[in-house]
Amino acid sequence: MGDQLNQALNYASENREKILDELIEFVQIPSISTDPEAVQEIQQAAGWVANQLKSLGMDNVQVIPTDRHPVVFGESLRAGKDKPTALIYGHYDVQPADPIELWESPPFEATQRGENLYGRGASDMKGQVVISLKAVEALVNCGELPINVKFIIEGEEEIGSPNLSDFIANHKDLLACDFAINPDTGIIAPDIPTITYGLRGLAYFEIRLYGPDHDLHSGIYGGVVHNPAQVLCELIAGMHDREGRVTLPGYYDSVRSLSEDERAELARLPMDEEFYLKQTGVPELYGEAGYSPVERTGVRPTLEVNGLLSGFTGEGSKTVIPAYAMAKISMRLVPDQDPKQVHDQLEHYLDTNVPDTVKWELIDHAGASASLTDRNLPEVLALSEAMEDTWGIRPVYKREGGTVPVVAQFRDILGIDTVSTGFGLPDDNLHAPNEKIHLPTFYNGLETFIRYLYILGNS
Repeated sequence: MGDQLNQALNYASENREKILDELIEFVQIPSISTDPEAVQEIQQAAGWVANQLKSLGMDNVQVIPTDRHPVVFGESLRAGKDKPTALIYGHYDVQPADPIELWESPPFEATQRGENLYGRGASDMKGQVVISLKAVEALVNCGELPINVKFIIEGEEEIGSPNLSDFIANHKDLLACDFAINPDTGIIAPDIPTITYGLRGLAYFEIRLYGPDHDLHSGIYGGVVHNPAQVLCELIAGMHDREGRVTLPGYYDSVRSLSEDERAELARLPMDEEFYLKQTGVPELYGEAGYSPVERTGVRPTLEVNGLLSGFTGEGSKTVIPAYAMAKISMRLVPDQDPKQVHDQLEHYLDTNVPDTVKWELIDHAGASASLTDRNLPEVLALSEAMEDTWGIRPVYKREGGTVPVVAQFRDILGIDTVSTGFGLPDDNLHAPNEKIHLPTFYNGLETFIRYLYILGNS
């Protein structure tokens, strides 16, 4: 082990309390990207990241405006042209904290209980951003960075990164690099290091149905007016068949078959039915027939209802036929599925199945393509080495069910591969009350990231 690596690992170990304090400070900023009233907090979070980059000695640090929330950039190219350049991605925005009443401690106070730090964004992904920043800090405090790095930290990932694609296309020279590192994934368990080589895409829609021009008395008009809420329920019920397959026309036409080799590799993951039952608390699993739970969540597409709204939902009773019904629908897509084609498939389904008794509208909120990274890329193998050196065991490989839009955008616009890593756990309650990050795993992640950057520059 090189002197710089030893010194950097010691630096990280000796400064754990300082690093934790800075993570707490970051998590306490309520940078909710979907909230129009959180503009000041968004700017505060972007400024926090920019100040961190400046403190690391990064050059050309900028907070660059977009049509909504800014992108933070910084770079260090001092390693020289004979060393690789990595583009490190992250996001500083977070999900809303609702429902607040289910939090055991305030979501933006960053409260430590036992080995966990609780707070919105602690795991997704402020903790991961801090790991990447502090890994660079550890190395630059013990010498020069072993590779060239560029940081791009955005503020719109939790709303589908609507402005990031244009930003990347308009800043190709600024972002030019050899490959990207995306620390926005996780590992299976504290003792099982994991490399994510695939990410599903996303298509997110809102369906609106309109019936009468105002709410009606259900006693007077029930039986002659088609209830929009009933129509919506019937439409949603028809979006899956009895085998758990999505019924949109052509939905599976471009879905790749799962090879026996990859199926065998995924079967090695310790994520059986019991694993998902424990993580979710449901009485029984559900899903597409013919596939294991880990295949359903990583390599098969889905369609989920994220929210429903119609009529009277307050306490007590109010007998109305609602004038309006709405559902939010998300689909997780796999390689070769196109979000625009999926939009057309959903539109065709609605056009065919919505009765003439109501009017309908389909709103497209977000879309992102799926991505796959070759497990044998040198940059992936270097990450495997760093994880094995930290944990003492070889990592497993998995395909993640979630979506990180930037991975496909880097591929399509910059022509680069992305290595996905990250150190969140399945029980971190991402997007839910009581989100947390497991601190021992956080520190192992920091050590891994330090090793990874060192190996990339010295292999």
